[in-house]
Amino acid sequence: MTEIEKKFSTLPDKDRETIISYGASLRLTSLKKRFFLADQKVKFFENQYKTTLEKVEAGGIPDDAHHEMHEDYIEWSHWVGAAKKCKKEIALVQGIVQQGLRTEDFPYVGY
Repeated sequence: MTEIEKKFSTLPDKDRETIISYGASLRLTSLKKRFFLADQKVKFFENQYKTTLEKVEAGGIPDDAHHEMHEDYIEWSHWVGAAKKCKKEIALVQGIVQQGLRTEDFPYVGY
């Protein structure tokens, strides 16, 4: 157990739930931004090459492809992986966020 986990575990249940609730909301926002960026990058390459990465990988990069396509393939692969990872994390964090923000301790929230 890390030092932060030890300190966190000493907090009352209600405080831990509040921190998790707020932290999950912030994390979800960050993940959605990252997913949007990754998705836009993937769409850019799909539009540029008029295909999907999956199809390129199934058929291989054409023999007559310019070196730029080889470089783009590496970046394209990165963004496809990033989008998949974000999508999985979003689904996990949404499960926490759907429980709702704990606001009873913060009467100014929502006003």
